[in-house]
Amino acid sequence: MKISRTVLLFILGIVSTSAVAQHNLILNVKGVKSTDGNVSYALYTNAESFLKFDKVFKFGSQKAEKGSTVIEVKDLPDGEYAVAIFHDANGNENLDTNMLGIPKEEIAFSKGKMKMFGPPKFDECAFTLNSDLRMTIDFD
Repeated sequence: MKISRTVLLFILGIVSTSAVAQHNLILNVKGVKSTDGNVSYALYTNAESFLKFDKVFKFGSQKAEKGSTVIEVKDLPDGEYAVAIFHDANGNENLDTNMLGIPKEEIAFSKGKMKMFGPPKFDECAFTLNSDLRMTIDFD
């Protein structure tokens, strides 16, 4: 009886681990103009939360490296995501904007590009994550 209980627990452990697979997302941010400050990211999981600072799924930053800065986001479950990136050159941990709300710092997105009258929508930036992924995002 003890052996079968142990086997059952082992099988349940394997099933539960695979059901909640965790992946790493490597962001290679190109076009970083200086080593000032940090390159910050915000990761979103749906259109309702996209670009709302109080509804970010996961965020962080990495010291800026001129040319290319690599950011590793660990332990993400399977799902649909969109990434917003900005170069926080002054290191104040905020995306600085002018009086009209237009960003003064460089910004980029996982797939979509800034438009004439605002940022792209979640669907334009979204990608599916179901394994480790390396993605290039360009400020240019």
